[in-house]
This record gives sequence, structure tokens and C-alpha cells, in this order.
Amino acid sequence: MRYDDFRRSDNIDDRRDEGGGGGGRGGFGLPIGGGRLGIGTILVLGILGYALGIDPRVLIGGAEILTGGEQAPTQQADRRAGPAKSGAPSDEIGSMIAGVLGEIDDRWDEIFSAGGQKYTGPRVVLFKGMTNGGRCGMAQSAMGPFYCPPDKQIYLDTSFFKEVETRFHGCKGSACKFTAAYIIAHEAGHHIQNLLGILPRVTRLQQQAGSKAEANALQVKVELQADCLAGVWVNREARRRPNFLEPGDIDAALTTAAAIGDDTLQRQATGRVVPDSFTHGSAAQRKRWFMIGYQQGTVQACNTFAADSL
Repeated sequence: MRYDDFRRSDNIDDRRDEGGGGGGRGGFGLPIGGGRLGIGTILVLGILGYALGIDPRVLIGGAEILTGGEQAPTQQADRRAGPAKSGAPSDEIGSMIAGVLGEIDDRWDEIFSAGGQKYTGPRVVLFKGMTNGGRCGMAQSAMGPFYCPPDKQIYLDTSFFKEVETRFHGCKGSACKFTAAYIIAHEAGHHIQNLLGILPRVTRLQQQAGSKAEANALQVKVELQADCLAGVWVNREARRRPNFLEPGDIDAALTTAAAIGDDTLQRQATGRVVPDSFTHGSAAQRKRWFMIGYQQGTVQACNTFAADSL
């Protein structure tokens, strides 16, 4: 992925120097704080965490959409190392994230403007270990990247990108830069869903669901739609900057999508697959919906809720 000419967004809160280490790398506790868990998270923890013995929150996963409540955290990140910094970071990975965010915002602003709608992008909070997650409780690295709808913020421990490469084998070498862009674009997809009112509607439907399997099925549609919306951004960015994609980039995104499919994770953890417990979709589904977004480049193509099959 060529990103040297990307517009760097200033809509970043860099807290990586806060010194909030010890934020749960390898620890599988619930998010700390008074915020209630959001769409599907309790189901993920209950079904996958206990029945299958895995913690999907360390992926682009189960706790990535948290619906905030009244915050009353029992822990706070240690901020003694230095104050948070606002604006585009100057280090390599921070600069890349700022560039990807800037381009995501520009392309979605174009899409919303074409439809007569106003777009306001999400704010990205970079942290290391643990940080205050606002109305969504504490953000911890073990949770993986997540989007907080009431604050309209994406929380991201940058070490997660390395884990995708080394622990989950979701990419190799330089192609991992595009995988990082895919991950950010997926989280931004949840922001788009929030702006369009999809997340609150799904929350209500899940609360009315007659079974956990029914609620999980709704969650799968939310996540596959976010994958598709990530593909829409890649399509629009490639139109705007024909040379931004490099050989192997799309394959890297598909490899990552397959690596974090529910069936892949369940099979690796337990040797069996339980489709009713899926919350993000199978490897094939995640790859398919990313490609639908990438090939068609429209929000309308990403209507997973109206699809005859996923």
C-alpha cells in the first residue's frame, strides 16, 4: 500500500505515552467500567468464551462495538508518563494511521455529500495497554480494536497489527500495512453504520430476539456489512489514487478476513465449529462481503440485512 501522499488526519488522540501498561495482554476479564456491553458482546463472551474456551475480543472482534452507559470505572490508566497528544503522530505507524484515517474521511465525505448528507468522521484514540474508554468503560489491548458509538471514537492499541501478523498469521511482510488499513476501515464501517442509524436499530432487534442464535445472526450481518463498507472505501480510494494498491494487498485483506472468520477461530481453538454461535461470519463470508464492497463500491451493495444468503 502506497500512502505517502495520503492526507494526514488531525482527528487523533495519541495516548501511547500514558504509561497504561498491564492492560490485559493475555488477560481475559470483562471490560472494566460502568459502561454496558454493546451489540452481541455478552453473547460472544457467554457462548464463545465459556462454551468454546476462546476470547474473540483479541481479534477484530467481540467487543469492538461497545455501547456506553454511565461510566464508573474501577481502574484508571496510569497517566504519569505524559499527557495525551492531539493531531497526526509523527512516528511511522502513527503517520500511517493518520493517513488512512484522512483518506477514509475524505472518501466517505464524498459519498455522503453525493447523497445530500453530512459526514463527520470518527476520532481515533491510540493507546498502549489500557486507557479510559469514555462512555464505553476502560479500553484494554486484550479487547482488540473497537468502536464506541456514543463517543464516535475508535480505540486502537497499535500492537494489535503485529499480533495479526505473528499470532493470527493474517498477513505477511509489507502487505500487513494494507491489512492495518483494512482493520481501520472496518472500524470506520461501524461508524458509518452508527451515522446511518443501523447500530441502534440492530440493538433494539437484538433486545427483542427470541434466542441467542437469532441475536447472533443479527450481529453477523452487522460485522459482514462493516467488512463490505471497508471494501467500499478501498474501491473509492483506488479510483482516486490508482497507484495506492500494490500487488498482494487485496490478497492480504482476504487472508486476514479468513484468519478471523468465526469458523477458523473455533476450529483452531476446539476442533469443532458451532454456526449458531457465530458473531462475525465465517471466513468465506467475510472474504465475500469485503469483495462485494471492493468490486461494487456502493453502500447499497452492502445491505447484508436484505441479502437472500450471506
